[in-house]
Amino acid sequence: MDTLRHKQILIVEDEEGLARTVKARLETIGYEVQVETEGKPGIRYAAEHRVDLVILDVNLPDINGYEVARELRKLYHPWTLPILMLTVKDKPVDQLRGFAHGADAYITKPFDSAELFQTVALLTGEAATVSGQEGSSADSL
Repeated sequence: MDTLRHKQILIVEDEEGLARTVKARLETIGYEVQVETEGKPGIRYAAEHRVDLVILDVNLPDINGYEVARELRKLYHPWTLPILMLTVKDKPVDQLRGFAHGADAYITKPFDSAELFQTVALLTGEAATVSGQEGSSADSL
């Protein structure tokens, strides 16, 4: 698990309770996690720190997650920063819009925690390391 300690995840989520829960769960399996509750501070954080993954809500109080994803794509050499959109927007058109703005994965809320943690592991290149450690697939957040 030593390699996980070096993986930095940025969560941009305005629902603070959910963000705290996901942060705590990711930290228990070795990730370093920063939470920002608005898009602009999330972009600033990503610009100032080496981030390995962004978990991004679409509905944010200042700018929407699609715009955040577009700005992150400008900051990081295209496609070097995985972006996972985690949102209540569940229509196919919303998913297509997310992918068009740079998302690598799209999970709708409420979500199965095993799906989230497996997707995080895949996007950070840690799938073999955390497989089976994330808990029951019946655990929804």
